[in-house]
Amino acid sequence: MIDQLMMPLLAALFGTAFLYSLYRNLQEGRRRAALRAGFLDEVQGLFTGGLKAVRPDGFPRISGTYEGHTFDIQAVPDTLNIRKLPTLWLLVSLPEPLPLKGTFDLMMRPRGVEVFSHHAALPVQIEADPAFPHDCAIRTDHPQDLPPREVLLRHIRILDNPLAKELVISPKGLRIVWLAEEAHRGRYLLFRDSEMGGAPFPAAEMKPLLDHLIALRKDLLPALPETAR
Repeated sequence: MIDQLMMPLLAALFGTAFLYSLYRNLQEGRRRAALRAGFLDEVQGLFTGGLKAVRPDGFPRISGTYEGHTFDIQAVPDTLNIRKLPTLWLLVSLPEPLPLKGTFDLMMRPRGVEVFSHHAALPVQIEADPAFPHDCAIRTDHPQDLPPREVLLRHIRILDNPLAKELVISPKGLRIVWLAEEAHRGRYLLFRDSEMGGAPFPAAEMKPLLDHLIALRKDLLPALPETAR
């Protein structure tokens, strides 16, 4: 008789615990989603005007005007590379056309699985200048029309920073790819928790990247063909 009375009570307790756990998981999911969506909110404060969109993966893409130039910034997670921790990349682009015929793409520590880049699709690999950072690879689709060496040497040292991953100089403009975050090693190894973007990316760390692209463009233009400017 006691067992018959206890069974419904236990079932009710387990049901309540399950519903509470479900509720907490939903709340935690919403909290994490809000943090991801706000990952670039501090950076957006550097811009005049601008737009923000949240991608299907939950991370934002923003654009706006800084120092008279329009920038596009994307936060792109990479969780497909099973040999390393999941990473969150920042694609910082200055999409103002340049008088070039081809793309110059310098990738640091290339693995061939960079989901954020078209580096591997460019048909020609060229030998890196001895003055360029160690462990870089350069690919292009127009080896006869590369950016001037003297300009590159004035700006290439930013890639010595271990957070720097890629520099692209193309007819469409400029891009630098920067490592924003890696997943927490312990949580990932134990629980396969690849959550990233829990804290906003600091505007103070983004500003030097924007300034670098502006300075690179400023130095490139006088060194490129007059007719294309």
